[in-house]
Amino acid sequence: KKILQLLRLRRIFTGVFVRLNKATLNMLRLVSTYIAWGYPSQKMISKLIYKRGHGKVGNNRKKLDNEVVEKVLKKQKLICIEDVIHQIATCGKHFREVNRFLWPFRMTSPAGGLKPKRKHFIEGGSFGNREEYIDKLIQKMM
Repeated sequence: KKILQLLRLRRIFTGVFVRLNKATLNMLRLVSTYIAWGYPSQKMISKLIYKRGHGKVGNNRKKLDNEVVEKVLKKQKLICIEDVIHQIATCGKHFREVNRFLWPFRMTSPAGGLKPKRKHFIEGGSFGNREEYIDKLIQKMM
């Protein structure tokens, strides 16, 4: 439960971006029976941020637009949503600030439902590392 809170996954069907390093990989492995994770394409990151993206302004959740991005991330010289997408997709030097600015994505339950919950993705289930196939799941949940 604590690891899910550290990953900012406090609700069912929420999504966040995580920079993959040794520590986060071990955290993902420990909670992999509760989450589906993978490596989204830049196109899917862009769709997700434009459609479901919200930013943290003060303690409030605001829909993303260029004014909000420029207001909050001016110190990092990020002025538009495309800069945010680029930082997330490439894990740029301002990834941490951008990721903290982004509110966790609220998704819907996947169209067509989930596959069996008790099985890993490799065995035909829902949870675990999906690698590049995470794009299909995100598309079903948007």
